[in-house]
Amino acid sequence: MKKLSAYIYQFKFAYLLAILAMLIAVSLDMLSPQLIRHIIDDVIVGGETDKLGPLLFGLLAVGLGRFIFQYTKEYTFDAVSAHISSDMRKNLFQHIQTLSADFFDKTGTGELMSRVKDDIDRIWDGLSFVGMLIIEVVVHTSIVLFSMYSLNWKLALLPTACMALAAFIAVTMERKLGSIYEDISEQNVVLNTVAEENLTGVRTVKSFAREKHEIGKFLSHNKRYYELNMRQSKVFIKYYPFISLITKLLPVTVLMLGGYLVIEDGMTLGTLGAFVEYSSNIVWPMEMIGWLTNSISSAFASNKKIRQIYDVKPTITESEHPIAVEPVKGKITFSHVSFHKEDMHEILHDISFTVEAGRTIGIMGATGAGKSSIVHLLQRYYDATGGNIFVDDINIRDMYLNQLRGAVSMVMQDVFLFSDTVVENVRLGKRNTVGLAAVKKASRDAQAGSFIEKLDNQYETVIGERGVGLSGGQKQRITIARALAKKNPILVLDDSTSALDMETELLIQETLRMLPDTTKIIIGHRISAVRHADEILYLNQGRIAERGTHATLMEQKGLYYETYLAQYGEPETVKP
Repeated sequence: MKKLSAYIYQFKFAYLLAILAMLIAVSLDMLSPQLIRHIIDDVIVGGETDKLGPLLFGLLAVGLGRFIFQYTKEYTFDAVSAHISSDMRKNLFQHIQTLSADFFDKTGTGELMSRVKDDIDRIWDGLSFVGMLIIEVVVHTSIVLFSMYSLNWKLALLPTACMALAAFIAVTMERKLGSIYEDISEQNVVLNTVAEENLTGVRTVKSFAREKHEIGKFLSHNKRYYELNMRQSKVFIKYYPFISLITKLLPVTVLMLGGYLVIEDGMTLGTLGAFVEYSSNIVWPMEMIGWLTNSISSAFASNKKIRQIYDVKPTITESEHPIAVEPVKGKITFSHVSFHKEDMHEILHDISFTVEAGRTIGIMGATGAGKSSIVHLLQRYYDATGGNIFVDDINIRDMYLNQLRGAVSMVMQDVFLFSDTVVENVRLGKRNTVGLAAVKKASRDAQAGSFIEKLDNQYETVIGERGVGLSGGQKQRITIARALAKKNPILVLDDSTSALDMETELLIQETLRMLPDTTKIIIGHRISAVRHADEILYLNQGRIAERGTHATLMEQKGLYYETYLAQYGEPETVKP
């Protein structure tokens, strides 16, 4: 993770400009009491009325100067911090994209959304407005104390003691708030996750009439979030009134003690006026300490959470000297491949098969038999825990990840469409190389062109998030079109025709048979999806229970044969 100090150093000159503008603005602000002192001592008490004009002009000049330099300070801080937060969010998102599938298996979407959005926003706040105010409080306090000690060092001891007491209270409050902010951050993740799951699965919630249950679940987490924020407020209101009391009593006490010194000729009336003005000025930093401590604690807690994500390293990495295969032809070999995830039973055991370039293999089996795991291993979402996988006789661990994954067109079991136009969804991943003509051809080959061309804007129609508004079959056909448009040497269809009618499925199979140079892996539960494959594997509990062509497996009268009977009835009643 790039440290915050590195981001700040990148814009060191801009920060120096902002701090310089701040110094000038605060210095001008501290000049006003001196001008007021001279107005009282020289003009009002001394009767030197000729000095009034220049002194009033000086007050005007101070106000104008403060306006210019305060604007420069705030604009520079805001602009730089916005740039830094944008870079931080970009870098965090890029890091998340590099992480392997096992990280996303264990980390919820709501948590990642909270880190990328809410936590970066808190750090942004800490670097911009809050950070600026912290520096300004230090500068402001230093100059005020210097000015007060210059006027009367004995009287200046009082505000110094008050500042020390207020700082002690603020530090005590910050320690109490630190752990609370971590709990709030964690609960924010849970709340986001529950909301994200329910909004994404709103149709499932409604279909099972679970609205009341889900509302109750959300309210329970919301109540916990409320309770944590109330704990934060209770800590704040427990300590902050003491700071407020100090700030209210200080000017009054200074006026009383200073008045006594004026009576005793220990200081002039103008000096007292200036001193009271300074004591009012030092009230502002004291009042800000509590709020700034509150905000900076939140920023530190968020930074800690982000660092935890940066501490996670991808488990799937390229070799030191990856091999470029040009071009990828599509031969696939699994050699004694076994696979299991952490703390889980073995998913695949001793899987071996070869698919020559341009040939087709079908994979069947019960749910949980390990069918999808085969294609996950092929694309190196995970690495096999035993055996090796080869593409064109090159171990996939020795290939460039982008080249390996770029050679495979995937039609996933879990259909995912982005909230974008149809054309952009089809040419996803190759938008600079796949033209509109190729999109239309692929859509027609996937039997999607007929319904796309009936949409209001045809291929420029924006479809909803995750394909909302389309039927399951329509979404599957668009994802098949997406895979066909890329013309990659390897095509994987993972139960991708389950929502299609038999006629449409047969038409798509005809399209697949017209791709002689494409290696095809077809995973399905229906016999119709795999029966024309050059070889069919039937998996059972992660092992190859049967293998062969449709005809040979039917002759064996094993698991494949039983599946055929379950789907079609007696073999003789179905046309071959």
